[in-house]
Amino acid sequence: MGRPRTPLLDRERITATALQLVDEQGDFSVPQIARRLGAQTGSVYHHVDGRDGIVELLRERVASAIDPGTLDLAPWDAALEAWARSYRAAFAAHPRTIPLLMTSPVRAPRVLEQYERAVTLLLDAGFGTAEVMPLVIALENLVLGSALDLAAPETMWELTERTPTPRLARALAAVGEGRADRAFEVGLSAFFAHARAMRGAGAADPA
Repeated sequence: MGRPRTPLLDRERITATALQLVDEQGDFSVPQIARRLGAQTGSVYHHVDGRDGIVELLRERVASAIDPGTLDLAPWDAALEAWARSYRAAFAAHPRTIPLLMTSPVRAPRVLEQYERAVTLLLDAGFGTAEVMPLVIALENLVLGSALDLAAPETMWELTERTPTPRLARALAAVGEGRADRAFEVGLSAFFAHARAMRGAGAADPA
């Protein structure tokens, strides 16, 4: 038999297959990827740096949907807010990747470049060096938590007669649709109110 015109394996196909598996079941294995691509498990390892390498390819694939141009906006808070919204949308499209990606350090070059730009944005805005990462991590926690919330059922509380909760029932009924979006707006407003207050108080470490 002649060689296939299209190679069975390359990094792009491996990443796409891994993402499909994670979207379906929340995880992947290298043998599963090989079976889906009609290849041997050992052949997959010729193209990637093991399972950790595939995880970083997944991180890069999902994060590629974040619009890096948002970090070029002005002023700093408009840029950071636009980046946060784009970040949330990218991960909301693949929420089951979030627990997987949270278990390994960030190594993907293009993802690290976005963090570098976000840090530079805050430093240039006048935040102290020691203040920057807590802000970035807090924003990331808000974004990723909200992305998971978007994938959750609209009603996360099942009320029963055995546990009377009349006020909770009224509060839930008053929320209406878009619970996750409304909660995200509350969190984002609180984050920026705190960040602006920090900046207004002056940077503790201008270096």
